[in-house]
Amino acid sequence: MKTKLMLAASFFMVLCIGAMFAPATKASQPYGEQDFTVVNKTGVVINALYVSPSKEDDWEDDILGQDQLENGASVNIKFSPKEQAAHWDLRVEDSDGNALIWTNLNLLEISKVTLFYNNGKATATVE
Repeated sequence: MKTKLMLAASFFMVLCIGAMFAPATKASQPYGEQDFTVVNKTGVVINALYVSPSKEDDWEDDILGQDQLENGASVNIKFSPKEQAAHWDLRVEDSDGNALIWTNLNLLEISKVTLFYNNGKATATVE
C-alpha cells in the first residue's frame, strides 16, 4: 500500500514538473510568439520574402536569402523571443520582381499563412 502511494505521489510530481516546462500557447505569451509558417500556393516560385512590422516604412532583409520557395513548399519563420510587435506585413516577389503584399497580419493569433494567386488576384488564408 505504501509503495502504491509513493508511486502515485512520484507520478504527480513528475506531472507538475513537466507542466512547468511545457510550452505556452500563443495566447498566453504576448511577446516573442510571432513564429509562423508561409505556404506557397501561388503557382510560381517565390524568390524573395520579406516580413516587416506594420508600423515600419521599409522592409527587413529577404528571409529566403539565396533560397527560393517553390510552389507547394513552405518555410518556417522564427522571431526573436524579445520581439514585441504583433502586426506584420508580408511581401513576396517572383523572379521578375513582381510583388504581392499582405498587410496587418496579427502574428500573435496566426501560425500559418497560405498564399494563393488565381486569375490575377492575390489571396491568403490564415490559421
